[in-house]
Amino acid sequence: MTRLTMILFSVISPTLMGVGMIFALVSGYDTLNPLLVAIAIGFVVSIPASWIIAKQVFSQNDGKRQPQR
Repeated sequence: MTRLTMILFSVISPTLMGVGMIFALVSGYDTLNPLLVAIAIGFVVSIPASWIIAKQVFSQNDGKRQPQR
């Protein structure tokens, strides 16, 4: 499940960091510090989000791997 979490993290992390950055820019914060804070928040939130999503995907398969064809 750790490998799945890392794969999901590589997609979820830039997405949430981008959402945080866009939210900060739309809110009128266009200097470096607020942007870095928004990006850091997106990064930190993506860690548990990746874990939760991986756990749900893993539980849908009951921990079984799909047969290779």
